Amino acid sequence: MDHAMHHHTGDAPGATWSMAIRATLHCLLGCAVGEILGMAIGTALLWGNVPTMVLAIGLAFVFGYSFTLFAVVRAGVSPKAAVKIALAADTVSIAVMELVDNAIIALTPGAMDAQLSEGLFWYALLGGFAVAFLVTTPVNKWMIGRGKGHAVVHAHHAHH
Repeated sequence: MDHAMHHHTGDAPGATWSMAIRATLHCLLGCAVGEILGMAIGTALLWGNVPTMVLAIGLAFVFGYSFTLFAVVRAGVSPKAAVKIALAADTVSIAVMELVDNAIIALTPGAMDAQLSEGLFWYALLGGFAVAFLVTTPVNKWMIGRGKGHAVVHAHHAHH
């Protein structure tokens, strides 16, 4: 029966754009919080660009995962299972988002050296997230349609 799904009989039930957008926004929020926090800490400690970026990306993953973790644990899943679900649901999403966002920041002239108080830094960051959102949403939709990623999360709190 599973093989029938491969013959493009449309998306699997539940892989709606609104679900993909929700999943992406969830991830984007976590990434944004982590990244801005990382940039702020790195800047405050007068770190260079590379350690600051590493911290920001690390925190983006931490916050991106934690938002999903809380949602799944709240739905009654054990923390151990929730970690597996969050890793499965968000790794691709966060990786794509961070890749796109940081590439845009890196490619925006002067953005790497812009300070948190400068408009350029925020324009590059928000512009990066806007593009990352547009790139990541179809990825999430495709993954949910294949029963991966956030489909796993939604399976656990579909009736809440």
